[in-house]
This record gives sequence, structure tokens and C-alpha cells, in this order.
Amino acid sequence: MNLKKFLPFLPVLLLAGCSTNATFTRMTPSEQPRNANNLYPVEIAFNSGQQSLRWETVQPYVVVNGQPFPLRPVPIVQNRWEGLVPVPPTASNITYRFKFDYLYNTFGDNPQPDSAWSPTYSLKILDQ
Repeated sequence: MNLKKFLPFLPVLLLAGCSTNATFTRMTPSEQPRNANNLYPVEIAFNSGQQSLRWETVQPYVVVNGQPFPLRPVPIVQNRWEGLVPVPPTASNITYRFKFDYLYNTFGDNPQPDSAWSPTYSLKILDQ
């Protein structure tokens, strides 16, 4: 193989190996009955094929109306987080997304920050 023909593709191959390949699995039902405290549980599983991701630096949030609310790890289960989202008593539907901030290793430099965003999800509040 001629090395000169291969060299122009080297940056593309290196970048392709660093892609996040993030997957999100919502563990929360899309409908929940209205409750007295107006806080509703959400849960997400996050996985990534990015080998350089530093899992110990992951900081997850659920974002509602632009406001982030921190998530906590689910005990015993790896790569799953849970938290509560506030829903005003007059609202019957909200949309939200999950955001995962983390550091990833780079060649010859300090770890760099990055984020992964989930798709937008909807939560319908059912009146009893």
C-alpha cells in the first residue's frame, strides 16, 4: 500500500475513532399521575462507545425549560441516573432533555470537556 495515498485519510480515521456513539434509553413512562408535590421522577440510561470518555467525570442533568436539575446515580445499576423534574400545578405536559457533561482523554494534552444531549422527551401529567 502506498503510504502517501493513506496519509490524507488519517485525520478522518482518527476523528471517527473518537466519536461519542452515545445512546440514551429513557426508563421513565411518558405519562404519570399528578401528585401533590409537583415533582416527577425521571430516569435515563446513558452509554457511550467513546473509549476516551472518563466515566468518573460524568455529570448528568435533566434540563426543563432551559434549567438544569442534577441527576444522581441509580444504586447498584451502572450508567443509570435518576432525578426529579418540577411541573407547575397548572401544566399538563412538559418537555425535557438529558445532558451529560464529561471529560475525555486526548493525545498529549489535558482531558478536554464535552457534552452529550439526549433527544427531547415529553411527560404528560394525568389528572385523577
